[in-house]
Amino acid sequence: MFIGEYRHTLDEKGRIAVPVKFRKQLENGAVVTKGLDECLLLYPMKEWEVEAAKIAKLSIAKADSRAFNRHMLSGAMDIDMDKQGRVIIPDYLRKFAGIGKKAVVTGLYDKIEIWDEEKWEQYKKVTESESNAIAERMGELGI
Repeated sequence: MFIGEYRHTLDEKGRIAVPVKFRKQLENGAVVTKGLDECLLLYPMKEWEVEAAKIAKLSIAKADSRAFNRHMLSGAMDIDMDKQGRVIIPDYLRKFAGIGKKAVVTGLYDKIEIWDEEKWEQYKKVTESESNAIAERMGELGI
């Protein structure tokens, strides 16, 4: 399970340290891909296989399904951790998410998000100020 928020710096090669408590779950490989809200998603290989299978089953007859399929699957890249617990974030994904030197790694139970630090702070500021309204809407969905 991935939870928490961690701040890291990318090195000149685009490597970022995976939080120590997340590393064991990524030992058998991982996939990083384009996320939503201008961040990246990092999945353990096993979780990615489940998610990718769901995405691949979306109807190709619907434009939104095709677009989402392309967004998630064509942007994906297999990655491995090095001995220091770092992963390389491909340049095209860093550009997509606007990730500069400083990043935030957040745990979302079965996956990890990687954000540019400044974008994360902006996103949090908005969502935290709207947390009561968001909770109200989630309550309407039975959550």
